[in-house]
Amino acid sequence: MSVLVYTESDNGQFKKVALEVASYAKAVADSLGTSVTAVSINTNDVSVLGNHGVDKVLNVTNSQLDKFNAKAYAEVVKQAAEKEGASVVIVSSSADSKYLAPILAVGLDAGYVSNVVEAPSSTSPFTVKRTAFTNKAFEMTEIIAEKKIIGVSNNSFGLVESSGNASSEDFSPSIPDSGVSVESIDRATDKVTIADAEIVVSGGRGLKGPENWGMIEELAEVLGAATACSKPVSDLGWRPHSEHVGQTGKPVASNLYIAIGISGAIQHLAGINASKVKVVINTDEEAPFFKAADYGVVGDAFEVVPTLIQKLKDFKAQNA
Repeated sequence: MSVLVYTESDNGQFKKVALEVASYAKAVADSLGTSVTAVSINTNDVSVLGNHGVDKVLNVTNSQLDKFNAKAYAEVVKQAAEKEGASVVIVSSSADSKYLAPILAVGLDAGYVSNVVEAPSSTSPFTVKRTAFTNKAFEMTEIIAEKKIIGVSNNSFGLVESSGNASSEDFSPSIPDSGVSVESIDRATDKVTIADAEIVVSGGRGLKGPENWGMIEELAEVLGAATACSKPVSDLGWRPHSEHVGQTGKPVASNLYIAIGISGAIQHLAGINASKVKVVINTDEEAPFFKAADYGVVGDAFEVVPTLIQKLKDFKAQNA
């Protein structure tokens, strides 16, 4: 009875969250005294999973699954769980997995707990720590269902390397007609995606126009960060909707979130509260974001950001 983990990929390559949930699954398996089996869909090289605690990979290759479809993917994971007799299934907290997990929970008649931030504090009873109230609090949740699905909050557990080789087994589940077709996918073109980013640099209406976004992109490049924006910015067409973060956009759980020219509407704060360190740069010292931020700079972004960029470049040059 192994722990099963669904490992997400994109264009044949594992996403960072895949390695994080694999690391988490290893911790759970060690607590239960069992092994880790991963489900991989249309991935080129599965060997990397062995470096993060996976013992066996069920390798699915099927052209019907080239584009993510929550219902079809949930069926694949369900059949894998039944094949392995898995009572614990680990997924991420990405947008895709949050669509997939509830469908999977119904299919397996399992208890599903999302936004989990730590390995189980107990396996009898099975108890996990998760965020609640839009990341303003934590709660300890006991899962009483026989089968359990755990959604791990991004960037909460981290990547844990372990020595080992994962065996690979071809797996050919039946793929029923889901009744849903994916016509196209708009992909973000950033070097670092918001979902995988440890650092996010985000801009708001305080930047006054899309022509001023160069300094956001430059700061992100220096930091190796992803770029993001507030809802009004994407609504105005200054930036693509794929960069909109917040409760009504993409949730952010980065290690560092830098908000530039963003006042901090409650919907925006709810979507980024899971970030570990929050920094705000704004001319308005009464902006709501200052109450939520760990660090704040009251100043003109057009003066502060270029200075910050230069200081970071000087620091990197001195430590090269």
